[in-house]
Amino acid sequence: MFRPKIAPRGWNSWDCYGAAVTEKEVRQNAEFMAKHLKKYGWEYVVVDIQWYEPGATSHEYRPFADLCMDEYGRLLPAPNRFPSAAGGKGFAPLAEYVHSLGLKFGIHIMRGIPRQAVHKNLPVYGTDITARDAARFNSICMWNPDMYGITPDENGRAYYDSIFRLYAEWGVDFIKCDDICRELPHEEKEMIILSEALNSCGREMVLSLSPGPALLEKAELYKQLANMWRITDDFWDDWKLLYAMFERAEKWSIHAGAGHFPDADMLPVGPIRQDYDKNNKTAFTEEEQITMMTLWCIMRSPLMIGGEMTGFDDFTRKLLTNEAVLKMHASSRNARQIFRRKTEEKEYILWTADDCDGGKYIAVFNAGEEDGAFDVATEELEGIPAGSKATELWSGESLVLGDSNRVEIPAHGAKVFFVG
Repeated sequence: MFRPKIAPRGWNSWDCYGAAVTEKEVRQNAEFMAKHLKKYGWEYVVVDIQWYEPGATSHEYRPFADLCMDEYGRLLPAPNRFPSAAGGKGFAPLAEYVHSLGLKFGIHIMRGIPRQAVHKNLPVYGTDITARDAARFNSICMWNPDMYGITPDENGRAYYDSIFRLYAEWGVDFIKCDDICRELPHEEKEMIILSEALNSCGREMVLSLSPGPALLEKAELYKQLANMWRITDDFWDDWKLLYAMFERAEKWSIHAGAGHFPDADMLPVGPIRQDYDKNNKTAFTEEEQITMMTLWCIMRSPLMIGGEMTGFDDFTRKLLTNEAVLKMHASSRNARQIFRRKTEEKEYILWTADDCDGGKYIAVFNAGEEDGAFDVATEELEGIPAGSKATELWSGESLVLGDSNRVEIPAHGAKVFFVG
């Protein structure tokens, strides 16, 4: 199984275009990434849900819409949205273009087999079975009606083998599989078959499982089968969701490592929900975005940008290209929450992590509703002595730690220090 050393960094089309993204929009974001972000380790360009639906126009789904597929029931990009896919070429031309920029290409899939293929009883590529033989009719996604689940046997495996063979031919590097991560134990066998088929297709691909919340008791299974798995349902630009992530991060951070990463979901930064209004931008304040980026990086969550990158302002660019913070994302180990202190309207949270190259990270968060300051004793920092030199990674400020250290942080904000 492909095991990336660093949690994947990239862009996904969902936050800004929902089910309606077009080839033009994918290409312009790939070009932006190659020019401005690639040198900072950002590399995946991922087309999210329903790229096979010609009439998709927003984040909503059209029930039982006609889908584009080949004669073997394998979904194909809608040519009206992805012109280079015409003539049965699929995503191969777009993947080739993304690769030409030095980047990697990914797609979203729903688990299972298209209901449209089953109703037509199309043959399964390379076999003597049909779509009906591979379909499990009582397994249907609650929020998207496009698919049936597959049978947990050689017939279901044959269909998955057929689609991953096609994705390998297209040059796909990243698969985000939906309607599966939290669907355990009743869809556990399908998850195993999916992973086995991907790993047998002859091409290295990252496997991302959605949506969450993932089941903590299944952590070891997720690690065996996938590279990343969602620990939350869809994450949006709402402080309540960001606040709730601290509890999830505390529980899941111990499971990051060796090519498998708990996924706190996408970064809703910059222009988002562009399918509704081109003027829509993230509702997160700058301080909240710093908190989000700090938490995601110290726990080593995958980093998937959700906004339309060509509309980024200077703040957003700097947020995503801070080399010291991204070094923490790549090199932090043993991330853990040290304390969470709440009194009246004030709440402060402290995390630490080791740097695999030596040194320590200290992240401090103000989860309260007012600007504030609190004291951190060096004895609480687990082996960091007074007199140690520290650098705050967002501001670049240097300081020497005393026996007690006062940290001032704006409401919903964060600071993160490297000591070493």
